[in-house]
Amino acid sequence: MALVSYSLVLLLVSAAAMFATGFAQYSPQDFLKPHNAARASVGVGPLRWDNKLAAYAQNYANRRRGDCKLIHSGGPYGENLFWGSGKKWSAANAVASWVAEKRYFNYRSNKCAPPGKVCGHYTQVVWAKSVRVGCAAVTCDDGATFIICSYDPRGNVQGQRPYDDLDMA
Repeated sequence: MALVSYSLVLLLVSAAAMFATGFAQYSPQDFLKPHNAARASVGVGPLRWDNKLAAYAQNYANRRRGDCKLIHSGGPYGENLFWGSGKKWSAANAVASWVAEKRYFNYRSNKCAPPGKVCGHYTQVVWAKSVRVGCAAVTCDDGATFIICSYDPRGNVQGQRPYDDLDMA
């Protein structure tokens, strides 16, 4: 009886370890370093890692595992989503894709330009009032990668600028 209980516990621990390694793909620094480099380039202070936000992000990423759709959680935080297939995608790849939208952000008008271009992922990365971030990633059932970063306080507030441009003062 004790051998059966021990075997069951060992099986459960092994399964939990295999399940957890699917999520432990990236460290907080893998996300923080590219975020904070982008923020420093426009004079914004660094983000701090927040385990509560990371848990929220992981919970939502787990829910997207089956379909890997870029659907926002609708939660209380700012949010950037990333999807990639065909190779191993890193945290840096995800953040770089958001930061690449910088070319479409016009600080003077505080809008994306030209019309139809997206820049809100970039502005969330550099949103000065956002001071905490937590991110998570999953490999979806189809083999693609889904990454989410949650920001607090949320950015992209209508009528506000993401940061103060020292050159514009």
